[in-house]
Amino acid sequence: MRILLTNDDGIYAPGLLAMRDALAELGEVTVVAPATEQSGVGHSITFLTPLMAGQVYVDDELRGWAVEGSPADCVKLAVAKLFPAATSDPEARPDLLVSGINHGLNAGINVMYSGTVAAATEGALNDIPSIAVSVEYEEHPHFRSAAKIATNLIRQMLDADAWRDHLLYNLNLPTTATVTSVMGPPESTEVRITRMGSTRWDSAFEERIDPKGRRYYWTTGTPPTTPPGADTDVTAITEGAISLTPLMIDRTRHDQLNEMQTWNLAAGEGVPSRG
Repeated sequence: MRILLTNDDGIYAPGLLAMRDALAELGEVTVVAPATEQSGVGHSITFLTPLMAGQVYVDDELRGWAVEGSPADCVKLAVAKLFPAATSDPEARPDLLVSGINHGLNAGINVMYSGTVAAATEGALNDIPSIAVSVEYEEHPHFRSAAKIATNLIRQMLDADAWRDHLLYNLNLPTTATVTSVMGPPESTEVRITRMGSTRWDSAFEERIDPKGRRYYWTTGTPPTTPPGADTDVTAITEGAISLTPLMIDRTRHDQLNEMQTWNLAAGEGVPSRG
């Protein structure tokens, strides 16, 4: 199996390295990741400036391709140029795309902002089975344990032919699932199939003044005031469960289309719009 691995934390991120080593059990892993951290850039792409890329070595070991762009850029460039070059096959395409491990959850409304999820989405747009992987934020995350769990779940999904009819998944792991104490590994953590929580987070900022008297703002990330649904990714993580969510690319509200046809809209006094 040929696996394309990317992230939004950058080519040197420990979560990327842990995921690469774990995924080696499933197949040949090619890394194409941002040269620097690109958290929160969403599905942005580079098209007004050149996209620079080069191979990165750490202690004489090839880490992968570093791209001076967004996670979506990494996937687009990998599919078009870098992945075939890495395999010496001009027709080569990844059999699986994994984005992560992200240092911090990508659950709920954060899915909209996540570069990690965007990279997986770009893979799905290119008809590649794709999954985003994130672990709950803590100062010293257990990336190796998280990568092992994620790889085990991906293996089970492959056995279940999970990508046969759907190409895009989002996986989030709570800290409690990855912690190993002197008593040994944690008890088996529940895996919940969830929907994306869509509860809005308040736009809260802390206002400050810099040494030159200029005003600036830090977003405070205020949690949502309305509780998310019991079947959401946010609730699953809060309750210590692993969350696995199938995501959609098409954002059309299909059940609204027929209703809209009755509106008989027109741009002016001309011919009304047609469905």
